[in-house]
Amino acid sequence: MARAEAVDVVQLYRTFITASHILHHHGVLDAFGHISVRHPQKPNVFIMSQFIAPALIASPNDLIEYYVDDASPVDPSAGKGYSERCIHSEVLKRYPNMNSVIHSHSEAILPYAISGVPLRPCYHMAGFLGHKVPIYDIAKWYQEDDRRDMLVSNTRLGAALADHFMSSKGASSSGHLEPEHTVVLMRGHGLTVVGASIQQAVSRAIYTQKNAIVQTTSLSLRNAFAGQTTDEGLSGQGIQFLGEDEATDSRQMNDNTVGRPWGLWVREVESQKLYVNLA
Repeated sequence: MARAEAVDVVQLYRTFITASHILHHHGVLDAFGHISVRHPQKPNVFIMSQFIAPALIASPNDLIEYYVDDASPVDPSAGKGYSERCIHSEVLKRYPNMNSVIHSHSEAILPYAISGVPLRPCYHMAGFLGHKVPIYDIAKWYQEDDRRDMLVSNTRLGAALADHFMSSKGASSSGHLEPEHTVVLMRGHGLTVVGASIQQAVSRAIYTQKNAIVQTTSLSLRNAFAGQTTDEGLSGQGIQFLGEDEATDSRQMNDNTVGRPWGLWVREVESQKLYVNLA
């Protein structure tokens, strides 16, 4: 490996570890959940951590390379990895321009995967959510021999999830370099987020959670206010989400400003003794 390529990979390791710490610091990941990144010199390979909590990932020795094609480890003797790495392999396989995937069980977002209330962009920082966030219901894709534990533990279930990043129901997403959706909710489980870079995926995951909190607060406030006797009634138009044009333009703004919060988030985790990054 050329020196420049080696430095590039080392920097990627450091960014990956920092991203895991940031996601934990912001409550997007706890002991569970994970992030992946496509290898910069080997696009048919992606990187994840071993089977450890994201906050405790500390060095390149904690990382494992997998093949995008089937999520098998490049090194057959690698340690134990995440059983749901097929989420990452299938999304990266389907969308060649996407280079990072995050899977989370965020409790702030989960209600929108089970309640029938759609998650919608409430403010400009979540324009990337688009007009509607799709929901993946794994029950529709089980086969007789599948364990019904909600885990996406094989490539078939992962491929079905990857399909949900496209709008057309049941349509194959093969041939698309980029997905139409950036976030897919997962019934009874959580969500999956994609990005062209680690920084973009992390930003989308964090602001998806923030948006869910804003939306839940708005719904609670509206319902509480509706129960009061007042001379000023509620607006008949309900929660005022972003319009489609507003979401589209805000998404471009989101993508152009990823570096600003990233710098802050890096400093936040670097100042915490819990997080160690030896890359």
